[in-house]
Formats: sequence, structure tokens, C-alpha cells
Amino acid sequence: MVHRHAVAGRRVALTALGALVATGIPAAWAAEPTPAAGPLPSAAQTLGADRPSAPVLRALERDLGLTPAQASRRLVNEAEAGTRAGRLRNALGVRFAGAWLRGTTSQELMVATTDAADVPAIKAQGAKATVVKTTLRDLRAVKRKLDVASARVSTSDAPLWYVDIPANRVVVEAVDKAAAAAFVKAAGLGAKSVSVKVTANRPRLLEDLTGGDAYYIDGTARCSIGFSVTKGEQEGFASAGHCGKPGARTTGYNQAAQGTFQASTFPGKDMSWVAVVDPWKATPNVKGEGGQPVAITGSVQALVGAAICRSGSTTGWHCGKVEQHDTSVSYAEGRVDGLTRTTVCAEPGDSGGPYVSGVQAQGVTSGGSGDCKTGGTTFYQPINALLSDFGLTLKTAVAQSPAPQGNAAQTWTPGRVYEAGVTVTHAGVRYQCLQTHQAQGPWSPTATPALWQRV
Repeated sequence: MVHRHAVAGRRVALTALGALVATGIPAAWAAEPTPAAGPLPSAAQTLGADRPSAPVLRALERDLGLTPAQASRRLVNEAEAGTRAGRLRNALGVRFAGAWLRGTTSQELMVATTDAADVPAIKAQGAKATVVKTTLRDLRAVKRKLDVASARVSTSDAPLWYVDIPANRVVVEAVDKAAAAAFVKAAGLGAKSVSVKVTANRPRLLEDLTGGDAYYIDGTARCSIGFSVTKGEQEGFASAGHCGKPGARTTGYNQAAQGTFQASTFPGKDMSWVAVVDPWKATPNVKGEGGQPVAITGSVQALVGAAICRSGSTTGWHCGKVEQHDTSVSYAEGRVDGLTRTTVCAEPGDSGGPYVSGVQAQGVTSGGSGDCKTGGTTFYQPINALLSDFGLTLKTAVAQSPAPQGNAAQTWTPGRVYEAGVTVTHAGVRYQCLQTHQAQGPWSPTATPALWQRV
């Protein structure tokens, strides 16, 4: 059965997913001192985590086994933890070995370092410290060697590799130890450099030809709408790259003409965007449980361990947790790097649908294994990379500015995607980014200590 997009007059919402919420900020996670001009918003307030959405809360309660109070508290804790983790990442520099969340309500922010002398500073930021052997930079260097090797050798029997931050290791998942060993050797790595996990799971792309919610490509394949975006005056939506090639035409849930793929990348990455025609209009909403809209306010990247929810045209609204960022997946159709792995389930036809943490956009569905009856694993293409590559602006419920074109500037600019750790100048003052995000108009460094730290 096709689930119809809500229509208000001639405006049809380009939606697909939902969000989260919370209350109760630990004292140790309070915002940094505020200027005399008045109090600045906390991280939870900036990211909208203090304004619960009923569809998100219900899904978190169902899928993560939380009470309403726990679901709300978890979202606030995750928003505040992201800012703390960003400050510690900047302070520790090359010694930083990653950050992740633990606990029913994400009440524990874990931060790893390679130097025991950093422990007091980590604890002072309300986090728990762990001392490990390998920096995050070095772990990523090992993974890059696997990435390079995968371009010249078959990875069909070793289809997944990633940095496991809590375990402080690089992991290769393969059908057997021999396949993993061959891949590791081809990368020029020693057996002790990589951990091996033997599994029969083979990630697959999540598209098929059955009916359901979302949109159709050239009258045959079906995928799910991701997030609404704009490029100048042109409206459209983001989705997965494997859903269609540039020039492919789309129709909506009702088979009415909808738009055309403007850009698409697959394999390598799994991203695309479709420019739409009237009456389709971009809105800041994604579909939560029961089709209820949830307004997106930004694209601040969630930490490992954070709760996350997904919507799709086959299975609807489901939640889980973020497991790893920067994961490489070798599908039968080609390798994709830079994906995020989650415990959320999905099935064919859910491809392209959005992932949300709180009210922050995270990414669009790429593929996975398992299903929503027995459980599964899914991977999404991070939205910030998609926005940056295609020069798009995420449609949000706050004031927006078009994504700037050309090379990155040193001056803070609304609409630009900023990676954690980069430095900009605003109002004559230098700031360092705490969390990867696309800059929204009201989110200037001066006004958002949740996202920027003065240096």
C-alpha cells in the first residue's frame, strides 16, 4: 500500500523520517561561561534536544526499551556530550583516540587518549577517561591502507572494514579468516594490525521494484526520499546514489511527475539529489511514526553510541544506535567508503531514506543486512558530505542561507559544511569547530558554544 505524502493545497512535503528529545542536563555538562550580553543557549537548546517530538520518543521507547523520561534524558545527554567531546578532541590534539557514549540514557561520555597525563583534563569536562595504545589518527591510517588495497583486490569475501573506536582497533569482517588474512596482507599490514570478525552477513543495497512509500525511478525501481534540500532557488531532495543516475526521471508516490536526478555518486560514495517540479515543495519535515512530521533544525553529527532513527518506504520508522563512522562496505555492485554503521533495521525499498538523531539530520540509507523482523544492521551516507559535494543547503526549520560556492573560506559563512577541528574567523575572533555540521544562519560561532570554541 502506498503511503501518501501530506498535501497542503499545491504544496507536497518531501519527507521521510523522524527525530528525538530530552531533559535534565548533568551539571558537569553545562555550557562554558557566557558573555555579559546575556546567557547563550546550551547544546541541547541549540540542537533542539530539549524539545521532544512525540513520534521520536515513542520509537525510542519501543526500539531501545526506554521509558518516556529516559528517552527524553538520553537526547539531552547526547547533545551535551557532543560539545564536550569536541572540546576534548581539540584540546588533546594528536593524542585523541576517539569518543563514544555509554549507558541507558547516554549518561557516560567516554574519551580515549594515548597519554595518562590527559586523564584529569578529561574528567574535568564531565567525561570518563580511558588510556589506549593507538591514536585515532593512526587507526584511520591503517584503515586507509585497507581502502587503497580494496581498489585492486576483490573484497567480496571481506565486505566490511572500519575503525572500532571503543575497542581501539581496526576491524575486518569476512566470511572466513583466510579471506580476511588475504585482504590484510594485500594492504601491506601485519596480522596484529587488524582484528578479524568472521560473519556470514553480506551487506546489500536496499532497493527493489515493489510498491510503497516514496518515489520511483524511470517507472521501475523504488527508493525512499531523504531530506529536502535547495540549490539557489531550485528545490529538491537528497537520496542514495545507487537509486539513480544523473538524468533519470522520478515520479512520486502517486506516479505523478516529480523531478530529475541532478547528480549521483556510486560507488565510492552513495549520494544523489533530485531537483523537483511543481507541485512538489521542500519542507524541513521528515516522517516519524504514523507519518507524523518532525522538523529538522540542522545536521550536527552524532557521536558513536548515540540513538538514531530511520524512516523508509518499506518498513517505516525504526530506531537504534550509531556503531561506527567512516565504515567501508564492499557491496556486490561496488565499494563505498565513509558510511556510518547502525543497529537500525531496514529492508529493500528503504534506500535513500533519512536518519535523524534528535532533530539533527544524519544521513541517507545506503544498505545493510538482516531485516526488521529478526533484526539487522544498516549503513548510511552522511548528509554533511552530500551537502558539501553537491553544494546543497539542507532545508531546516531555522533561517537559512544558500550553500556558498567555490573554495572554503577562513571566514565563517552560513551554508558551508564545517568539519570538527577546523578554524574560522568571525567578528574578528578565531573559533574552532567542535562538531561537524552545516552552518545555519542563527548558528554563528559567537552565539553557539555548542558548536564553536573560541581560540
